[in-house]
Order: sequence, then C-alpha cells, then structure tokens
Amino acid sequence: MSSPKVFKNLINGEWVDSKSGQTYENRNPADTNDVVGIFQKSNADDVKDAIDAASEAYKKWRLVPAPKRGEIIYRIGARLTQDKEALSQMMTREMGKIIAETRGDTQEAIDMTFYMAGEGRRLFGMTTPSEMPNKFNMTIRQPLGVCSFITPWNFPMAIPSWKSMPALICGNTIVIKPATETPASVVNFARICQEEGLPPGVLNVVTGSGATLGDPMINNSAIKVVSFTGSTEIGRKISEACATNFKHCCLEMGGKNIQIVMDDANLELAVDGALWGAFGTTGQRCTATSRVICHKDIVKKFTNALVERAKALKVGNGLDETVQMGPCINAAQRETVLGYIEIGKKEGAKLITGGEKLTGGDYDKGYFVQPTIFAEVTQDMRIWKEEIFGPVLGIGVFDNLDQAIEMANDTPYGLSASIFTQDVNKAYTAMRDVYTGIFYVNAPTIGAETHLPFGGTKETGNGHREASAVALDVFSEWKSCYVDFSGSLQRPQIDN
Repeated sequence: MSSPKVFKNLINGEWVDSKSGQTYENRNPADTNDVVGIFQKSNADDVKDAIDAASEAYKKWRLVPAPKRGEIIYRIGARLTQDKEALSQMMTREMGKIIAETRGDTQEAIDMTFYMAGEGRRLFGMTTPSEMPNKFNMTIRQPLGVCSFITPWNFPMAIPSWKSMPALICGNTIVIKPATETPASVVNFARICQEEGLPPGVLNVVTGSGATLGDPMINNSAIKVVSFTGSTEIGRKISEACATNFKHCCLEMGGKNIQIVMDDANLELAVDGALWGAFGTTGQRCTATSRVICHKDIVKKFTNALVERAKALKVGNGLDETVQMGPCINAAQRETVLGYIEIGKKEGAKLITGGEKLTGGDYDKGYFVQPTIFAEVTQDMRIWKEEIFGPVLGIGVFDNLDQAIEMANDTPYGLSASIFTQDVNKAYTAMRDVYTGIFYVNAPTIGAETHLPFGGTKETGNGHREASAVALDVFSEWKSCYVDFSGSLQRPQIDN
C-alpha cells in the first residue's frame, strides 16, 4: 500500500508545515484501516501567521471591484462542478455519510458559490431622497476585515462555502479552521480557490484541534468577524469572548427538530419524511428529525410503517452506492449516541427497534449504530429535550393541533420543524405558531436551499442567518453616505 498523502496548511498562498512539527492521521469512520491523509497539528503560531497574512491581503482585496471578485468566485464554482465526484468520494471517506449525500454536500457548495458570484454585480444598497434640497443620500456596504471561521464535520464543504463566499464577495479575507475529523474537504476547497485565482493570503487554512486553536482564532485583535457552527455550549463561550471587544459573531448551533403528523396526513409521505429526516447523515445534522409527534388516531399505523422501513435500511460504508446510512463520525460520538439510548430506556421510553451498535465483519472496522426508534416518548424525558446527534428518533402523541404546537415549541432550540397535513388551515397555523427559523410543510425537517436564510431561534443561534443574500449582513457594515451639492451649510431637522 502507498503511504497516505500529507496535507499542509495554506498560509499566504503557500502550503506549509505547522510550526509545531506535529501531524495527525485522519481515518475513515466506516473503515478505520483507511487513512484518508496526514494533517498538520497546528498551534497558535500558525494561526497568527495566517491572520497576519489575511490582514495584509485585505488591504488589496477589499479594493478589488466586487464584480471582479465575483468572476474569481464564479471560476471556483465551475471548478467545483468539474471536480464534484472526486471531492465527494474524498468527503465520504473522511466523514462517513453516503456518497449520494456527499455529492449533495458538494453541490451545495457549488450552488452557494455561483449564488454569491452573482452578488458581485449587485451588493445592493439604497438610494433615497434627502429632506434637504440639492443633496443626495445612499447606503453602501463595506467589508469588515479578517474573518475567522470554525466549521463542523457534518457538512465539511457546504458549510465552509456558506461562510466563505459571502465573506469574499464583500471584500473580506479569511482564516478557517476545519473540524479535526474532516480537514480534507476544506483543504481541497481552499486548493481550488487558490488555483482559480484567489490572491495569496485572502483565504488561509490551519488544521488541528479546536482546544488548541480556538482561543487564537477568536482573540486576536485583527479578527473582526467570528463565524462558528457547532454546539451551543461552545457557541456560548465564543459569544462571550467576542463580546469583550465587540467583534461581529455569527453562531449556528444546536437543534431538536420535530415533525408533526396530523390525522389527515399522507402517511406514506410522512413515513418517507421521518425516515430521511431522522437517519439521513446518520442523524448527524443540526436539522435532523429527532422528534416525531403523531395524532393519536394514526400513531400506531405510522409507527408500524416507520419501524418496518427503518429495519430495512442498509447500513455500511457510504462508498457503496447501495448503502443508505453510514457510521457515526467517531468512537466518542457513537458512545454518546449509545449513552442516550440507555438514558431513553431508563426514563421509560419504549425501544421498538435498534438500540445497539453494529458488530461483526466490516462493521468492526467502523463506528456503526443501528437506526433506533423509541415510542411513548414524553416531554419530561432527556431524549425529548437534548440534542443526540445520531440515528435516534423519539415518537410522541398529541390530541389536537394546539397541543402539537405546544409540544413542538417545548425545546430550548428553534432551528427546524415540519408538519404533514392535507389541511391548508392547519399548515398555515403551524407555520405561524411553531417558533423556528425553518419550517416545512409535507417535507422533513432537513432539505434547506442556499438561496433562503438558514438558522434558528432561541439557543440555536444569535439572530444571524447563513446562506442567501442576508448572509451579506454578517460580513459587511452599512455606511450611510450624504452628498450635499447645494454649496451651503444645510442642517437637517433644523433648517427645514
């Protein structure tokens, strides 16, 4: 066997070793014999070098006309399209989710890139009449400076693109630390950006541990924006750190998402939605369906159909086109999932399928858990309230729509929710009253598109959104401009 490839940090346009002199292995969670690559175990000095490079590059990049920045970003999108299959294959090896999903992850990065390339010829502000004669008023966007990105392992190319592309089109520069478990996708993304004409220092990548790199990625005075996707616990600490120096901070954190199934729902469609929402990406999505509540009149029929489908799911290595669910990302996450399964059993929830790790044969090479469903889950249980981030679904029961909405809102999070119903009145009532940032009708809680805002309420985020044109607000400041050509001093609110 050939030696695994050694990947380096990208700093100021150069691929360099970490100053620590240390590296770490990245292994396939479906087959730990497969070493995806060797990556740099970076330290604070590496982060400082990357921030210094981004600070210097910002001086020129911010002055590149936005349409020209868009042309570079468009070329990046075309290159991602060209390399889509190779990028997706690598992503499945390092992240574990099935190849159909990693192709979707790469496609999302493509979509985001083309979308933001177009913003280079927009970046709209406002023109508005002045209250004074011979005076012109307008608003324009201005970039902020160096952006620090800390990205997760579950969408290792899509989420970095959500952050990078709006930041770049606004004229900012970037230092990104990918998740320790999935650095290859971000390194590949950065390599393509570099090869398609992004100037040196505009985008920099340092790999390694969040525990080591988190503080220097946040606390350096040159950092003007911190964008983080991950747990609410870490997000809260980042928010507190940014508040000290009033840094802009965009947080996308946890979820405990619910699917409501009314008694008039298309049950086959609702089962399809729950299966995909709960077990897509092995349940390792912030938008994953971790709670389903059913009307009392159809809960038994729905549950039986869903269990039958869940038992039939093929679990394995995601590079096999026939596999429908991959592994947990690592041993620790699998233990977390198994721990919550034990909690559910102890709290009195009824385990009706799954509940064990998969062993024997190729399963022993990876971190596999059976698709797991609990029935009779109630609102006082931890598996109702806490994010599990694995293939575990809890089913509850309600009597009417008002109760269903109350149950849906009974969570510290507010990311995504859905309802299955044929009644337009019920659909719109739930859409209005369920307090989340994303809502679906007759679709699962996953499936966001890049041209709509992504993010949530309550402890899911801090009020900002990713994707769509609203992401530009995270990475730019508004400037109000007044041009007085009257030739005299005019005092608004006084002289008129």
